[in-house]
Amino acid sequence: MMAAARTFIRAAEYWVPSSDRSLLEFGGGIFGGASRLAATTPQLCFGRGEGLPGQAWENGYPVVLPQLDHSNFRRADAARAAGITCGVAIPLWQGLQLRAVVVLFCGDDEQHAGAIELWRNVPEASPDMGLVDGYYGTTGDTFEFISRSTQFRRGTGLPGLTWERQAPVFLDNLGKGSGFLRADSAVRVGINRAYAFPCSTSDGSVCVMAFLSALATPIARRLETWQPTSVDGAAVLVSGFCESSGTLGPAQAATSPLAAPQDQALLAQVMAGGAPAITGSVLLLPITPAGQTTAVVALQL
Repeated sequence: MMAAARTFIRAAEYWVPSSDRSLLEFGGGIFGGASRLAATTPQLCFGRGEGLPGQAWENGYPVVLPQLDHSNFRRADAARAAGITCGVAIPLWQGLQLRAVVVLFCGDDEQHAGAIELWRNVPEASPDMGLVDGYYGTTGDTFEFISRSTQFRRGTGLPGLTWERQAPVFLDNLGKGSGFLRADSAVRVGINRAYAFPCSTSDGSVCVMAFLSALATPIARRLETWQPTSVDGAAVLVSGFCESSGTLGPAQAATSPLAAPQDQALLAQVMAGGAPAITGSVLLLPITPAGQTTAVVALQL
């Protein structure tokens, strides 16, 4: 299996509250070939409601920007120069305290299919989870229309299953009995994999972020889900996918870029503290749907 030339997620960064909690300051990033973005980012800061990180802070739940322009994103020119077409900001909450905001930048073109979806349930308003917003790139209007007109109950479809498990869900082959309810329309536009995880919010709503990708545009070069064990709290690799090695499970933990003792220590720190971290080309994203970490997603870009 050949490694893909480009991933759907092109760059990642995270922002942390300043000491007086009045601003978001740069915490770290993985920018790959996005050199202009890497050069302009570290000196920035964002107030509540400012820029993509500040919007997620203000809303209390994730934000998807299907288009990056100067009205909502300061670094639009630098992002476009790197082939980045959209962004998503994911706030990490512990109760009403913001730990960090993680920003993922994605891109595709006419030869590559990919989509990002944000699903949300407001319990007092409906038992269903509906689409808040999404980026559908070159997937075509039909798949986007079906997605925007679909709702899910807890336990149904990818968003509902993620909601029920309160942990990440990875579906490798959407065309073969995967439980992905929009499989027919997804396969027609080239989408064959899906990865979703629950997000923490500050307003009591339930949010699920979903990434859909094609063979030619994998979500990331390697994607791992780690969960704490019930014995001693240590982390164990439970699932994932690598573009060069295929499906991952506990037996492949020794081949993980996190196998070194210092990276295992960092993984344990993220698991315990609920704040993101970066090691090498890997982003460690804690999954804290109800303020407690149920898993850590490791994205190697």
